[in-house]
Amino acid sequence: MEDKAIMQALTKRYPKNCLLTVMDRYLAVVRNMEQVVMIPSLLRDMQLSTHGYHAQAGASDLYNYFTMLKAIRMDMEHGLLPRQEWQAKVAGGKAEGAETEAGAMEEAEEESVLGQLDLEAQFHLHFASLHHILTHLTLKAEEVTRRYQEKMGQAV
Repeated sequence: MEDKAIMQALTKRYPKNCLLTVMDRYLAVVRNMEQVVMIPSLLRDMQLSTHGYHAQAGASDLYNYFTMLKAIRMDMEHGLLPRQEWQAKVAGGKAEGAETEAGAMEEAEEESVLGQLDLEAQFHLHFASLHHILTHLTLKAEEVTRRYQEKMGQAV
């Protein structure tokens, strides 16, 4: 029934492996997760398990996945921060002088490597990577939702 609700949220019809389909599905699953998870703090110290196997010690708990998945949804819907703001956010507001120089050198190296590839090859590489990542994140959002529902069923 949950899949039916998610599929109804996908109002546009694209081919199955279209990036827009994967993006729409991710956004719908994360919105559903946000609606189901009413008390996110209950996800703390709950580990993500996949296919019956429990996660390794030291792995992120479901609360961290919940917040990460929401943040990615916000970026997808509202756009990314400019590079400098994003670096400052990641660095936690640390001094940027050395980081900016190192980042510029790293970016120049990356551009020279990417410049050697043709644009079509770059596009296919990034497209396939984004498709894979969004599919993986969608599965994580479904897992967070399912585990929260299991916990609430036990707690009630």
